[in-house]
Amino acid sequence: MFQHLSLKRITSTLLVTLSAAILVTACSSNADNGEIYDPLENMNRTTLKVNDAADRYILEPIAKGYRYVTPQFARTMISNFLRNLNSPVIIGNELLQGDIQGAGNATGRMIINTLAGFGGVFDFASEGGIEYQPEDFGQTLATWGVGDGLYIMLPLLGPSSLRDASGRLVDSYVDPLRTYLTNIDEKHLHYTRVGANVVSNREQLIEVINDLRRNSFDYYAAIRSAYYQRRQAEINDSNGGSAIPSYDEF
Repeated sequence: MFQHLSLKRITSTLLVTLSAAILVTACSSNADNGEIYDPLENMNRTTLKVNDAADRYILEPIAKGYRYVTPQFARTMISNFLRNLNSPVIIGNELLQGDIQGAGNATGRMIINTLAGFGGVFDFASEGGIEYQPEDFGQTLATWGVGDGLYIMLPLLGPSSLRDASGRLVDSYVDPLRTYLTNIDEKHLHYTRVGANVVSNREQLIEVINDLRRNSFDYYAAIRSAYYQRRQAEINDSNGGSAIPSYDEF
């Protein structure tokens, strides 16, 4: 019990510290020139080299193997199911952003796909005109006026920013499914879910990442630019963002 309370106290302190860092750093470092602030470029480039090696020799082969043994329709069903599991986090962020219509759409999607779509494996909501719209706490902070902050290449997780990295932590911590599985001592199911998300997302990006590697004069700069464009598109609820690695969906 005391260990649990201590862990909650440490996590709460970390969240407060990160929030303070965001407000101090991010608000003063919005990207006005179409690029994200990157004072840690040398360190980020080194991290990207490590990430890229791990991706080439571990994650990409796993993703290709998953594609090889799993038919397209089954991969789509798995992706739909994993998206549906994240619905409570999306709904919560829509509400925090003051987007009542978006929260209603996300709730409708969850109900329709859970009940009619057999737990979410079928995306009947999209067929009915209620499109999937990802929302996270990083986007919520952006709607509150918090800037990106500095650009960070996270080990294994890929490109992020001070604001979005903090948002990832918050989303993971408040995710009701993660909390439920932890409380019933079924953490392995949460980790299985995370691993499934990683492989599913990576499989969908096989061609995108290979194209970036082949056609980019500076792979690091291409990843950074694609990340910033995608995040801006997500924050603006548009579909014009470039697809880039995003292995951190909890």
